[in-house]
Amino acid sequence: MSPGEPYQRDWPTPLGPRLIGANAPTVSLVIPTLNEAENLRVLLPQLPGWVKEVIIVDGHSTDGTPEVARGLRRDVRVVMQPVRGKGAALRAGFAAAEGDMIIALDADCSMHPREIIMLVGALMSGADFVKGSRFLQGGGTIDMSLFRMAGNWGLTQIVRLLYGGSFSDLCYGYFGFWTRHVPLLEPTCDGFEVETFLNLTALKSGLKVMEVPSFEELRLHGESNLRAIPDGWRVLKTILRERFGRRAGRREMRAA
Repeated sequence: MSPGEPYQRDWPTPLGPRLIGANAPTVSLVIPTLNEAENLRVLLPQLPGWVKEVIIVDGHSTDGTPEVARGLRRDVRVVMQPVRGKGAALRAGFAAAEGDMIIALDADCSMHPREIIMLVGALMSGADFVKGSRFLQGGGTIDMSLFRMAGNWGLTQIVRLLYGGSFSDLCYGYFGFWTRHVPLLEPTCDGFEVETFLNLTALKSGLKVMEVPSFEELRLHGESNLRAIPDGWRVLKTILRERFGRRAGRREMRAA
């Protein structure tokens, strides 16, 4: 497959090695879901067999998503999230994970299982936090409008200006980190701004952050819950709050 070539959705066989090694770190996959039963029928059979566990964090689906997930893989664990929102789902999934590494991906078949090994490889080579990027060579997307692409670019430039770093993609949910960093990275937000929050927290905390190329396909079944303008506004508020809100809080504590 050449770089940038769209992935095929008829994934014929499980991807990646069947066994990494007896002493290799174990991997937990965290997959938030809300009425994703049809997508899971395609996604779950193609996940690598060497992962330790697959954690489905369900937002009280009405299409039988938990039952479908349990029927597709014996290692599936279903966690019901207590409140709505992707951030809340990831927080619950991180708390439940038992592997040495956590890899998060969406359930809609837009993120190819083949790329899991790239995230794991980056962590094993020394990264603390690794994220997929649609804007590195070898990555790409066919699921972003020009409006959303411009918004992502603008928010990424704001982060570079205020925080430093060299992120090429800010709002993308394919990422991984060592489970020992859960207390540091635990999301305090509940919505789609969670990816930005995690990126900023990793950067500010001095973790070694790496990006790997990722190709984003179209959602296979159903409709996304993402809303460009309101969710973009929440991302911007997160950027500003994490940069200035906490600094102001520290100044007030010192003054007191």
